[in-house]
Amino acid sequence: MLKPLEFLAQHGQQFPAWSPDASRGYARQLTREHYENFTVASVSLPRHLRQDYCNVYAFCRWSDDLADETGDASRSIELLDWWREGLRAMFRGHSSHPVFVALSETADRHSLPASDFEALLDAFVQDQQVLRYRTFEDLLGYCRLSANPVGRIVLRLNGCQDEHMFALSDSVCTALQLANHWQDVRRDWDINRVYIPEEAMRSHTYSVEALALDIERGSASARYRQVIGDLVERTKALFDAGLPLAGHFAGRLGIEIELFARGGMTVLEKIRAQGYDTIARRPVVSTAERALLLLRVAARRLLRPHRSSKQPAHADK
Repeated sequence: MLKPLEFLAQHGQQFPAWSPDASRGYARQLTREHYENFTVASVSLPRHLRQDYCNVYAFCRWSDDLADETGDASRSIELLDWWREGLRAMFRGHSSHPVFVALSETADRHSLPASDFEALLDAFVQDQQVLRYRTFEDLLGYCRLSANPVGRIVLRLNGCQDEHMFALSDSVCTALQLANHWQDVRRDWDINRVYIPEEAMRSHTYSVEALALDIERGSASARYRQVIGDLVERTKALFDAGLPLAGHFAGRLGIEIELFARGGMTVLEKIRAQGYDTIARRPVVSTAERALLLLRVAARRLLRPHRSSKQPAHADK
């Protein structure tokens, strides 16, 4: 199975349209090859949604590889522009690339809007152009592009078109993205990206230059810990605001939403437990911890009835 850049090297950017069967098979294979901590193709998914999840994942995987695997920001932007034209052609009813041939069926079946996919591409382009963030609000704007559309797409695939549910989902998705940023400060530094807002640094008399010294030393200074501590608390508030979303859905979807949210909250707890030093050690949730979390979430939901999506959400106790 050809990875995106290998695919382009072999087929170029123009080729005869793939058949629907071959396109669906390509999306499934791409998902298996690149499987991550994502519920795509999970055996828990209803059979009628598995292909749709694979089709959406294939789009995200191609977008990510075009953005981050070329090693050249200008080339990445060129390829993302080409990819965007393929997306727009798909919504006009014309597709040749296997990802878009497969995704077109999903978009039609679930009335997925082009805007969610366009937003994701905007985020990938932004990653090539914006390497630092001035304010926390600027970073939230990035999350609205890079994270929130994924949650909205998932809800739409499961038949939800409720704006209130979308707002709750946005809180969870933004919080997950932020938790990942605080977890991966050192990894992001290695690719010349800093997601810690400059205003958050300044509020603790910290700076990018001080961060460079901490990275070089391999451990966090007291001021770094203060910065991350504040950001963790702001992120926790977003999880708290969005977590009631899980209570609006029975069965698998509700469990998965709560599992993702509480998994992100566990990352924050681990950051807190290691004194907010995410430079010396990257906090991770182990497989055993994930399994225990799943058991706790499932048991809690068995003992608590779900709410109708038409009812107002209330914070979980």
